[in-house]
Amino acid sequence: MDFLEFVNFYIVPGLVLGSIYALGAVGITLVFAILRYAHLAHGDMATLGAFVAFAAVTLAGVPLYAALPIAMVATALVAVGIDRLFYDYLRERPRIVTVMASLGVALMVRSVVQVIWGVDAETYTRGIVRPENWWGIRLKDREIATVLTMIGLVLCLQLFLMKTKWGKAMRAMSDNPNLALLSGVDNAKVVFVTWMIVGGLCAAAGFFLGLNTELKSMMGWQMLLPMFAAAILGGVGRIEGAVIGGLVVGVVEEVSVMFLPSEYKAATAFAILLVMLIVRPTGLLRGKVL
Repeated sequence: MDFLEFVNFYIVPGLVLGSIYALGAVGITLVFAILRYAHLAHGDMATLGAFVAFAAVTLAGVPLYAALPIAMVATALVAVGIDRLFYDYLRERPRIVTVMASLGVALMVRSVVQVIWGVDAETYTRGIVRPENWWGIRLKDREIATVLTMIGLVLCLQLFLMKTKWGKAMRAMSDNPNLALLSGVDNAKVVFVTWMIVGGLCAAAGFFLGLNTELKSMMGWQMLLPMFAAAILGGVGRIEGAVIGGLVVGVVEEVSVMFLPSEYKAATAFAILLVMLIVRPTGLLRGKVL
């Protein structure tokens, strides 16, 4: 195998998959940084976003990429509703209670998806998409769109956190919720904004996973562990760390196929998660400790 074949068969798919993991990991790291718990319904919310986009494409005839913002807004509103219905009254309880509640929410969201759209695999578009040759590197339009959209969303989020009033409020609440409240920050509105962003990122992750593979009701649950591994690898609470962690996990998963059967790809994410928790719990960029 020459270098270009290695890049085309392992590195490119790894970066595309890693970009999807990065979008999910950023949402996970925001929830943990601001709300201080691990959100186990994250993957199934991504599935919901993917199927909302599928409904927009197939039922309403919306162009494929125009369905993404629709799915992001819809999933963001669902995320806010879930927080109000299931998480809000648990805010003062031990965090493990909310974590267990999020597992129940994951099962409910998945059941809704299965009832509405069934359990069979679906696709956004039919037919074979042929890649284009870029100086020997073969790339599909959807792969380029996945990576560029991830970069664009993360940059927009970073600018929001650094430059806007509510972004600074989110950073303050992440550092010290009680001090932020004493400083005049409306923590309830910060939680609302956080869930809007997290819901949108979930939908983007699910949309691009479905675009590059296929839509299945279990796809979000299957990528939950790699997303958590990416967030922990980069450093929980660090946006840039989640991106780095996602790309690393995606590439490692794809390269592992050279040495292991493809069925064990998920095991590499588990191995990364386990090693990082043992060796460096704060992650590569020294985030918060779980």
